[in-house]
Amino acid sequence: MNDQLQKQGYSEKAADRGEPSYVWRDGQRRRMGMIETAAGERMRGILLEDGCGVGSYLNRMARQAAFSVGLEIEFERGQTAFTKADPSRTAVVNSPGEALPFANDLFDLVLSHEVIEHVEDDRICVAEIVRCLKPGGRLVLFCPNRGYPFETHGVYWKGEYHFGNKFLVNYLPRRWRDRLAPHVNVYTAGDLEKLFSGLPVKFINRTIIFGAYDNIIGRTGIFGKMLRGLLQGLEKTPLKIFGLSHFWVVEKTGL
Repeated sequence: MNDQLQKQGYSEKAADRGEPSYVWRDGQRRRMGMIETAAGERMRGILLEDGCGVGSYLNRMARQAAFSVGLEIEFERGQTAFTKADPSRTAVVNSPGEALPFANDLFDLVLSHEVIEHVEDDRICVAEIVRCLKPGGRLVLFCPNRGYPFETHGVYWKGEYHFGNKFLVNYLPRRWRDRLAPHVNVYTAGDLEKLFSGLPVKFINRTIIFGAYDNIIGRTGIFGKMLRGLLQGLEKTPLKIFGLSHFWVVEKTGL
């Protein structure tokens, strides 16, 4: 990654792994509420965050759980997450999502928050999550929507990585889009359905949400708040297809 991006505070893993939630703002609070609603009583059970970053969601989940586990492929990020944790209630494991080091039917709830787009094999990762869920356990999944007008993870152009929101990249034919953004995936609803094909699950909720636009609000104040209200209001309309992220709640069946 070039020196300019480092000066802006982005980590060396920003392209391959994305940037975790370092601060807790309205966007994170909103999504945490969605996670709690989707989990219900499962929030008091044994929880896994698959791709826990620096622990922002993990350690808030742990306050309610019987026990919580964070899985993180980046060792330094996992270390940071563990330093924030209560070791009597939380463990952090350094491992890829394609090979979860856990028994079958273990977790009541798994959170995958903007992670599967970064992995080597998303189909295997999803199958591993389902394997480790108890029957009746749920996966809460957030991941990028291909219908969003911006590719939020930056692009590669002439061998150089350019961080930031790139307009209309996701609307290009897949082979062109993937040449510009080979480091990150993006999903239609059909793409996600294929990931779960043949697995013992049922879908509790499948929708698309817009962001909270906290950075825009920080810069523009009332205008940003009006924009947030307008866009989040579209989640109740067919125009939600242009939203930022898929939000799926998937339950493992007993079959």
